Amino acid sequence: MAAVDTFIKRQVPGLNGFPEISQFPGGASNLTYLVSYTQRDLILRRPPFGHRAKSAHDMAREARIMTALKPVYRYVPTVIAQCDDPSVMGCDFYVMDRITGIIPRQNLPIGLSLNEADTRKLCLNVIDKMIELHQVNCQVVGLATLGKGEGYVARQIAGWSDRFIQAHTDDVGRFEEVMAWLAVKQPAQDVATCVIHNDYRFDNVVLNPSNPFEVIGVLDWEMATLGDPLMDLGNTLAYWVQVDDDAVFQQMRRQPTNVAGMLTRREVIEYYGNRTGFTVANFDFYSVYGLFRLAAIIQQIYRRFKEGQARNPQFAYFGAMANYLEQRCQRLIQQSIL
Repeated sequence: MAAVDTFIKRQVPGLNGFPEISQFPGGASNLTYLVSYTQRDLILRRPPFGHRAKSAHDMAREARIMTALKPVYRYVPTVIAQCDDPSVMGCDFYVMDRITGIIPRQNLPIGLSLNEADTRKLCLNVIDKMIELHQVNCQVVGLATLGKGEGYVARQIAGWSDRFIQAHTDDVGRFEEVMAWLAVKQPAQDVATCVIHNDYRFDNVVLNPSNPFEVIGVLDWEMATLGDPLMDLGNTLAYWVQVDDDAVFQQMRRQPTNVAGMLTRREVIEYYGNRTGFTVANFDFYSVYGLFRLAAIIQQIYRRFKEGQARNPQFAYFGAMANYLEQRCQRLIQQSIL
């Protein structure tokens, strides 16, 4: 890592000594490292090892989006430098300032004792930050060319279907019924076109340690683009495990959405619709899409694991998770009013 140290010191004057470098656990996509100097803590982001989907893990794009959004959406970390010289690390990467705070992961941190009303307040504040992002004027921040314009929904259904098929392994269901239903039931046009995060979850926000209701950071911008905001909400709710969900879904929970006071998925949808004015009465399509997209992401990681290109032993269970998500999609389709 000597070359990385040299690169960082060229970008950040005043750093001395060799940094302590440690990888943050739990990442299943781009890899995140803490680069800790005596004078300053920095964060380094790089692509995963092994097979990658075409056009995925574009570090320069991720850094550009964050830099453009920072002046109008203050929760974005400050990007310090981006490197595309393979001689430094063997891949593109970027470095940003660390936002120090509380990240709500599978469970609320020990010592953060919230009653039901406080938990609801926290939940609404987190949802509000996604709504605020969806209201950013992409023309003003120079991101008008980030996406491809109208037709986002159709592109996502076709794209994720293709990516799932390319990553399929014989021990996982084929999702044929799910992909066919999504293709037929997709809306004729996008609800709107705005900046969307595409991975907005509790464990991608940072809370103020002195005021845990205040969101001070939003992380992981690698999949941000211009697209339909209801697709973004569908992605978020795919991770939203509530208290009355079945045992298997509870085991997949990675954020504290089951705590008393958290909104249910239906309440989130209604709150979002009331705040934005978007029609959310027939949200079934977006719910199934979010779960299918999550399954495709899981399947891509599972394929890398089976090929020996991803090392986290937890990935061994991702095939079973994909199979469960197919069953969950099928149940929602059977219950759907569309």
